[in-house]
Amino acid sequence: MKHRLVRGVEDALGWDGPGLLGKAFARGSLRDVELVERMLTPQGLLDMVMRRSLANPQFRCFRGGEELHPKAYLSPQISLRGQSIPMADMRRLGNLLHEGATIVLDQANVFDPTMEVACRAMQWWSRENVQVNVYLTTNDAAGFDLHWDDHDVLIIQLAGEKDWEVRGASRQAPLYRDADRNNTPSDEIVWTGAMQAGDVMHIPRGYWHQASRVGRSQGRSMHMTLGFAKRTGVNWFSWLADWSRETELFRRDLDRWGEPGERAAQQRELAAAAARVITARSPADYLAVREREAVTPRHVPFLEIFGPLEAAVCITDFPPLIEENGDTVAVLAAGKKLTFTAEALPALHVLLSGRPVRLAEAVRSVGDEVGLLARILTEEELCAGLTPELFSGYTGLVTNAGC
Repeated sequence: MKHRLVRGVEDALGWDGPGLLGKAFARGSLRDVELVERMLTPQGLLDMVMRRSLANPQFRCFRGGEELHPKAYLSPQISLRGQSIPMADMRRLGNLLHEGATIVLDQANVFDPTMEVACRAMQWWSRENVQVNVYLTTNDAAGFDLHWDDHDVLIIQLAGEKDWEVRGASRQAPLYRDADRNNTPSDEIVWTGAMQAGDVMHIPRGYWHQASRVGRSQGRSMHMTLGFAKRTGVNWFSWLADWSRETELFRRDLDRWGEPGERAAQQRELAAAAARVITARSPADYLAVREREAVTPRHVPFLEIFGPLEAAVCITDFPPLIEENGDTVAVLAAGKKLTFTAEALPALHVLLSGRPVRLAEAVRSVGDEVGLLARILTEEELCAGLTPELFSGYTGLVTNAGC
């Protein structure tokens, strides 16, 4: 999947692929100036917030650097049947933003098709789980205090400007659940300055940072943060622990009351068996299995009662693996293995490209079988029918595979 945002980020940071993600601080600017408004505008964010039932902590509001109680910006909307639905109180929210405040919407990719597609494109690019959060700050509101994230982030300034301070890590490779606290900021100043619309910044995991508009008076700032949750050796070890259940020795009770020699013998047996488990399954094996078993994300199901399947797109979190085996082709994704005849290969490459496919157009390039294959892949939930809303997330950002 070739997405304008992925290409723009690579160009801005001087990267050739995702290999430098998490390695070092980097910043630059998008050459594609139209891209930032195409992703999301402040008015678009407020419209998104207005039309959905949201709750804290997914939707939060801050003033003076302090988080406000949800009652300050959320209020129950009562239906005709007397049911209470939490919704953003747009009048209160407008007053807060007028005075100077910050609103945060976590997982914007869940609510907006453009953000959903951008998030999927970044996952296909990085092979990591990605989440999109959006931050809107008005007037001279303060941001979060100096802090660090337990994941790598790409920050894209979508509107206005905001002042940043970035410091180095005070603990190497810190984790959310860690062996030691990481509460003391580093004294190493990596960068200070203002992010303006179109600017891109990469902050690796563990780097301390803060952002604010204090002293800027009138104005606004909005940026999107792409969080990349990369897998670590701890995740690999946890996966190996699950595999250890195949071995009877690991299922046995630990010897609490035996003689010292007997307990030492059990420890040696366990250590030797653990070494065999570690040797048998590498970190590369873990990463490959994790991609193939990732559950298909939420999508609109295809139902014939609503009409025929006219367009489809692959919606798996990661690119499906296509294996050629002589007369057959296997597709591995979403915890499934689907087998087709080798003649299906051209159509599979088109349908699983991550780009929208208009089936009537695809017939001319890969044959009549593309319609049947699209239906099978949709029923197996590797693909989804393209609703007008989902299609809008690709329009002008991802090339149509049917063209």
